[in-house]
Amino acid sequence: MRIPPRVLLLCVLCCFPTLSFAQAVSLVSGGAHPAHPGYAERAPVPVSSVSAGYSINAITINAATGKVISGASGTAHITANRNAATEAASNNNFDLGDTRNNQPTIDGLNTIATFDGAFVAEAGGSQDGNFRFTMIGNDPRVGGSTVYPANIDEVSLQLLNADGSVFKTVPFGPFEQKVLNSPNFVPLNYRSGHNIEYADAAHRAEFFNIMKSNWHTVISPQVVNRVTITVPFTVDIELENGDTVQARAYFTGTAADGSTFVEMLSPLFNFFFDNEVVNEINLGNFTTNSINMTLFPNTFLFDLNTSNPNTPGSCCELGFHTYFLEGGVFPQPRWITEYASWISPGLFGAGFQDVTALSHETSESFDDPFIDNSTPNWQFPGQPANSTVCQANLEIADPIEGLANATSAIEVKQHGTNTTYHPQNVALYQWFEMGATSSAIDGAFSFPNETVLPTSAIPCPGS
Repeated sequence: MRIPPRVLLLCVLCCFPTLSFAQAVSLVSGGAHPAHPGYAERAPVPVSSVSAGYSINAITINAATGKVISGASGTAHITANRNAATEAASNNNFDLGDTRNNQPTIDGLNTIATFDGAFVAEAGGSQDGNFRFTMIGNDPRVGGSTVYPANIDEVSLQLLNADGSVFKTVPFGPFEQKVLNSPNFVPLNYRSGHNIEYADAAHRAEFFNIMKSNWHTVISPQVVNRVTITVPFTVDIELENGDTVQARAYFTGTAADGSTFVEMLSPLFNFFFDNEVVNEINLGNFTTNSINMTLFPNTFLFDLNTSNPNTPGSCCELGFHTYFLEGGVFPQPRWITEYASWISPGLFGAGFQDVTALSHETSESFDDPFIDNSTPNWQFPGQPANSTVCQANLEIADPIEGLANATSAIEVKQHGTNTTYHPQNVALYQWFEMGATSSAIDGAFSFPNETVLPTSAIPCPGS
């Protein structure tokens, strides 16, 4: 999940600029514009900032923040039990052995179990500086398995015509079993361990030389809801100068497998996403001791085109991770949350398809659950030597998302059927140290394809 420093202040809640450098393709029917697959950074979302009680045909959304400025009757409230059960979830696919409790390890928080660590920068303007981090799991030096529920909310889209009639329904159902059978949840063999999930394999690779051999961080999937969101043809957007324009809310096209893909206006999507997450919290489906996943079918976000609101702006964001919080309550509840889209084949280059986005966001949730782990300012790989396209956080999938070999093809055998998935390769935290060597598995800087990043990060020029 990536956001360039120069636009960070403009994107406090809901603005998602795309600066990915993966292969561009045209998504909208008729080749209206090129699409660059990428991801976004979303700041933590206070529940009190979420609008409630609205008519989708009567709201006006601010273009810069995505907040509803008129047409909502109030703000959302948490009415569910804030104290989620802390016992370990079960997952019959794994030999868990010695398990650790999934209990908060940060005083003052009601959230998932985490552990802390640190590294020292070896180059750049931050050389010799300490960089602390908080990650999901229990201490690798202690060992044992920590199991987290992966609460999955599947969202289908009902798209409306300009007259309010139904144009098309885009279901998530065809992708449900494919997601559940993917490397995100199915135990497979990796260099860092056998019979383990994808994010756990990358996690173990980072701490391979200091962890106990039985250390695992496991997510146990359960579909907690299947909902349909109604999307209007247009939505009113307030611009920075105070003017209000009517903008197209979505565009559609057809993927090579016959599936419909949807490009949706990002501020409107954020409005839907926020409301859906709070609804799931209040239903008891999203819990503080879980990784909560809101999954969409071929749904990609575009920015508002202020010069022509009836055509899409830059595209396409495929996912993000963040957390929702309830202020004024102690211990403070935090719900770790992801948005990820299923990606049908042929829509993007660099192997971006099926669960690329879900693997990207889940791996980053493991290494940066509260999106506050800072790093030395690093330059994106593959950029010119003087490029200042840089970033300074521990978002481990971002350095690789723009490379030609961003994904790994991994075969899963289920019930006599072989399916090839394309989870994204990730940078190991040692890459961010900017050192000549790595303490990770095999002395690697990336995983599972250890050749993607042959050396550590390059300091951002001028940093």
